[in-house]
Amino acid sequence: MLRRTPFLRESHMLIFRQLFDPPSSTYTYLLGDGQVRDAVLIDPVFEQSRRDAALLHELGLHLVATLETHVHADHVTGAWLLKQMLGSRIAVSAQAGAAGADRYLLHGDCVAFGARHLEARSTPGHTSGCMTYVLDDRTMAFTGDCLLIRGSGRTDFQQGDPHVMFRSVHEQILSLPDECLLYPAHDYRGLTVTSVGEEKRYNPRLGGDIGEEDFTGYMNNLGLPHPKQIAVAVPANLKCGRPDHDIIPAADPEWAPLTFTFAGIWEIHPQALHELKEPVQIVDVRQPDEYTGPLGHIADAKLIPLGELGQRVQEIDRAHPVVLVCRSGARSGQATVILQRAGFERVANMTGGMLRWRSEGHPVPPQ
Repeated sequence: MLRRTPFLRESHMLIFRQLFDPPSSTYTYLLGDGQVRDAVLIDPVFEQSRRDAALLHELGLHLVATLETHVHADHVTGAWLLKQMLGSRIAVSAQAGAAGADRYLLHGDCVAFGARHLEARSTPGHTSGCMTYVLDDRTMAFTGDCLLIRGSGRTDFQQGDPHVMFRSVHEQILSLPDECLLYPAHDYRGLTVTSVGEEKRYNPRLGGDIGEEDFTGYMNNLGLPHPKQIAVAVPANLKCGRPDHDIIPAADPEWAPLTFTFAGIWEIHPQALHELKEPVQIVDVRQPDEYTGPLGHIADAKLIPLGELGQRVQEIDRAHPVVLVCRSGARSGQATVILQRAGFERVANMTGGMLRWRSEGHPVPPQ
């Protein structure tokens, strides 16, 4: 009788998300242990910290650490801000020269999240402190700006060195199994993932029979302009994203207890709306027969069906907060987006709609 070998993912399934910051074309990676619920974020972006925190909350994950692949020149890391928000630890390469980290990683160190872990491999060349993070079963690796999809990071500033990069890529990344998936820190063409086998065969800079001198000659003649954010990003990232005077971006809205969602909208729970003392406008976006139907409606709610909302926004007072309501929260979620695009700043969706409002026993006017 054959003995079945236990497989790690059966008991500690990997949770994986690839996130994107359009202004900097930066990928942020979330990895979590599906059983223990611990997680790490690789290369978080400062302006996306609220989005990342919302996703962690919705997935029921505890962020134990943020990891940097290098000191970025095109965006400010969200490491410090996420530490303030969620209590996560900051991990960077010991060669990065960054102050304020909780852990300085050396080649071969492991960063655990639950029963899973990432191995840190030193891959200098783009900068002197570049790290590639390899998943415990060697099915995934996160290469930062060292190896890109059918390309490589530049080597002309921040202690870059094409000779060093060539060796880093071949010794630490392309030595992984051919089927290992590779995830870069950036892509400017919309590409998301590659593999070791693909890059060994098709990478025009580093694949095939290309030698070190060929690669070095190519890289030394790129003539690229410096990143637009370099003067801001590098000094901030040398402090792990900590802003001057510890200034934190705009806090959560103060007009109501709201929750930010991964969908990018603010939501208010029915109980919080019921207890709200500040006057708000409630806009019901259902159809008229639903508004007067069995579920009823919230007192003083203004009826504007979703299909008419875009043409009737002038009927809503911009001076007061707006709460959108529908049957389940789906249509009103879309209505929230419509009002956001129309310039409404204080707007929220009521979680669960009238179904939840009624199930919690909140009042409706008599029919």
